[in-house]
Amino acid sequence: MSFNVSDPDIVFALESVSCASELVVRVRKEMSGVSLMKNDRSPVTVADLGAQALVAARLSEIFPNDALVAEESSVVFQTAEGKDALEKVLGYVRRFRPDATADSVVRWIDRGTGEPKGRFWTLDPIDGTKGFLRGGQYAVALALIEEGEIKIGVLACPELRGGTLALAVKGKGSWQTSLDQKTGFKPMKVSDCNNARDAVMLRSFENAHTDARQMASAVRRLSISKEPVLMDSLAKYAVLASGGADILARFPFPESPRRGEWMWDLAAGAILVEEAGGKVTDIDGKPFDFTRGRQLSANRGVLATNGWLHSACLEALK
Repeated sequence: MSFNVSDPDIVFALESVSCASELVVRVRKEMSGVSLMKNDRSPVTVADLGAQALVAARLSEIFPNDALVAEESSVVFQTAEGKDALEKVLGYVRRFRPDATADSVVRWIDRGTGEPKGRFWTLDPIDGTKGFLRGGQYAVALALIEEGEIKIGVLACPELRGGTLALAVKGKGSWQTSLDQKTGFKPMKVSDCNNARDAVMLRSFENAHTDARQMASAVRRLSISKEPVLMDSLAKYAVLASGGADILARFPFPESPRRGEWMWDLAAGAILVEEAGGKVTDIDGKPFDFTRGRQLSANRGVLATNGWLHSACLEALK
């Protein structure tokens, strides 16, 4: 089983993510500390904004009728600090699109406010911005969703194994290659671990991203002998899909149990794990509902496993 390398959707997804990740890597090398603070007090960088502009610009040309549901917006440019950031974003975008202007960059970024209906793309230009700033893992994530079903997912993880580009296509499996090479994809397959005691569990690096108490409780109930591995971003899903770990969990905090995941934080990683033979649900065992809007409000937390361990994990989480 293989995917069609000339399929227009696949070509667009791979080329867009590869180009965006190249911009992100350049920013990190040259000015990694430049960031702004959004209204929710989370950081956004010149790299996030530039990467979103590049993907949106390409989408406008190739699939002009497709909506884009993405994390960032041009609101951050409205302060004095933000205006300076816009000039920096424009400088980076012009390395890839010399015709770019400040107005076109703002327009491209705000294309990400599209409605998640019918056929649309969802983008996280940098998943794991804190990891990006800290020197840890991060990923550029893009997924195609049609009528609530994920059809394609692509992850670029510049710091994973020297740079990893991963692709999943519905019904065609998950594949990976070197981010530098971009060809010669090899199939991905989850591990065959069927004993929770021997499992490797992944969790978010930042304590603010998951309830550590629930995580510790789950580890105890499953009798997992190894400490959870801390890792930023959707790169965790690439590790799980390639058999490098067995369980990935994210627990909501008790004070906001129904604060759903944002779709761009999950879609590309979820299809990557499932097409590699694993399973992804919320912590109640429910499949994710991508028809409710930008936030997955019908679901609670995340549980991704190699499939073999999924039932045991759900039982331990009850």
